[in-house]
Amino acid sequence: MSEPPKLRLLIADDHPIFRDGLRAIVTSAGDMEVIGEASDGRSAVRAFKELLPDVVLMDLRMPVLDGADAIAAILRTAPDARILVLTTMDGDADIQRALRAGARGYLLKDAFREEILAGIRAVGAGKKHVSPAAATRLAEHPLGHRLTLREIEVLEQIAQGRSNKEVGDALSITEGTVKAHVNSILDKLEAADRTEAAMIALKRGIIRFD
Repeated sequence: MSEPPKLRLLIADDHPIFRDGLRAIVTSAGDMEVIGEASDGRSAVRAFKELLPDVVLMDLRMPVLDGADAIAAILRTAPDARILVLTTMDGDADIQRALRAGARGYLLKDAFREEILAGIRAVGAGKKHVSPAAATRLAEHPLGHRLTLREIEVLEQIAQGRSNKEVGDALSITEGTVKAHVNSILDKLEAADRTEAAMIALKRGIIRFD
């Protein structure tokens, strides 16, 4: 009786040492193989189109095109693509963004070998797989408290130490409008002040500075 075909994997990650380690883990499993690698999001999209892998292992923080945008780009041309995020980014906003983009799974890079392999197999079988750690992050922050795009823009300015007037000038809105956005942000993030709001947003992945 012939053996079932191996899962064909594409690894997209900008750290060559991590790609090497992941390749070793995959090779040792026996039922999967790495058929290609990419070091940035745009290369990942191109490699997917050329290789048509069964599963893509996608980091989120990558140059040229980040992981979430690369996921969305792949799914625009291949809606059935099976993508498993494997990243260090553990903020609930990061997880939500990846899943909204179309990822079928989400694992953190510090996951144990067996958890990584189980995630690959689950996504390869068409199932969803979110690690317990990622699921806990999502449960801690209900979607009803999601910030608007404008509130995120205001937060990014606040995190750079700008006053309400400076934020208004940068975004071409009035100082009063900025104050209204700040009040809404503090309420949604349950923050005592602007500084705490910026710290919470950075920790959760709502905003980030690469």
